[in-house]
Amino acid sequence: NRPDARGLEIARRAGIETSCVDHRAFPDRAAFEGALAEALDAFEAELLVLAGFMRVLSPDFVARYSPRMLNIHPSLLPDLPGLHTHARALERGDAEAGASVHVVTPEVDGGPVIARVRVAVAAGDTAERLEARVLTAEHRLYPAVLAWEAAGRLQLGTQAVRLDDAVLGATGIDFRLRDEELE
Repeated sequence: NRPDARGLEIARRAGIETSCVDHRAFPDRAAFEGALAEALDAFEAELLVLAGFMRVLSPDFVARYSPRMLNIHPSLLPDLPGLHTHARALERGDAEAGASVHVVTPEVDGGPVIARVRVAVAAGDTAERLEARVLTAEHRLYPAVLAWEAAGRLQLGTQAVRLDDAVLGATGIDFRLRDEELE
């Protein structure tokens, strides 16, 4: 929904057809979602992968594509859904932060978690420094989950997800990255 999104340029350079539906061009959410659905349907999208998409989608839109829509969120879901996750983690004195890939459901950041990656909170961290390390971890986690999907290993659902025919628990698969992997 952002014409300047880095992913659009990466896709274009790779010869992948792109489309952008800028939410700012529409008078309301319903009009934006109608145009977005039209664009997605034209591509015959099998999976919708949200990244940096900071719009709350209506229950009707989510239901239209459910459970074929994934999102990445910068916290260890189900903990800290919503915004300002890094500042909230620091305010609480959390020892770890991280990111989660989950199935999108009408409840914001409430769908089944597929995988999470943990990042240690360092002494003296600011929200910005923690955010940068978590973003690096996100860039490793999301491709791994998408590779599972591409290989046919995931079975997505709105209540549960299976990986290699095993039902994942409430927090999915947990990963940890060493500090040197986050630089």
